[in-house]
Amino acid sequence: PHGFPIIPDISQDADGALRTRDAMLELGRRFDAANVDVVVVAGPHGVRVNDFIMLADCGRAAGALTWEGRTVEMNVPLDMPLTRQIAQSARDRQVPVALAGYAASNPESSVYPLDWGIMTPLWFCGHAHNQAGHGYVLADKPAADAGPTTVIAQPSRTLPREQLLGFGRAVAEAAAIDGRRVAFIASCDWAHRHAENGPYGFHPDAKRMDDEVVAAIQDNQPARLIALDDDYISNAAIDGLWQLLILAGVQEVVPLAVDLLSYEAPSYYGMLVATYAPQGA
Repeated sequence: PHGFPIIPDISQDADGALRTRDAMLELGRRFDAANVDVVVVAGPHGVRVNDFIMLADCGRAAGALTWEGRTVEMNVPLDMPLTRQIAQSARDRQVPVALAGYAASNPESSVYPLDWGIMTPLWFCGHAHNQAGHGYVLADKPAADAGPTTVIAQPSRTLPREQLLGFGRAVAEAAAIDGRRVAFIASCDWAHRHAENGPYGFHPDAKRMDDEVVAAIQDNQPARLIALDDDYISNAAIDGLWQLLILAGVQEVVPLAVDLLSYEAPSYYGMLVATYAPQGA
């Protein structure tokens, strides 16, 4: 999930999502125990390019989140070698990718803007500290506590869904070529229409959709959601399907066992936390 009030630095009560926060803290412990070198994050917000999967092609990424008067800042090193290997593996599979720069013409000197869909899971996975004052400063060398390097992907919802599976396969293949310990995060919130007073209003398909997603995760069959009807998706107002299908593509190359840690919809949107590990690990 990426509802950013779950970050302890900016909200004591997690806007009611304490169960989700506890699950994310447990996820973070497992992440740390895995000794991850690089984390690949696919999120639904930020820079999107229609009909492409966007990959951030910059030296670093930085951003800030503010909630009820509290702010958390993040400045993370991006992993350009793995980013470009993923792009090549995706193109070999005829999956359209767009390498996106930001500001400076030299990618190594550029800082990509972080959004809440990326910052929230990164806070729990390797970057759990507020870097106040760092903002968009480009450091020549990452700090010793910079955490794992990061690859940022933003899929377009206009892509054929089969190509999202193909991109997931490319991520797994690129990670195998790279040889380091790579984690993949599908940054997903689910139905956004659980409450009449929410920004999208209420729709009965919200609960039905989230129940279907939870069942697919429990059964470790996320790929079966590829056939979800567009009107059903719109009624429920989900933003997780596209990233989850990338995860399903990863699983086709690296079989993964799932552990569903939590699901709740404490306000108007649903949040689900699950961890995946190679089978037998």
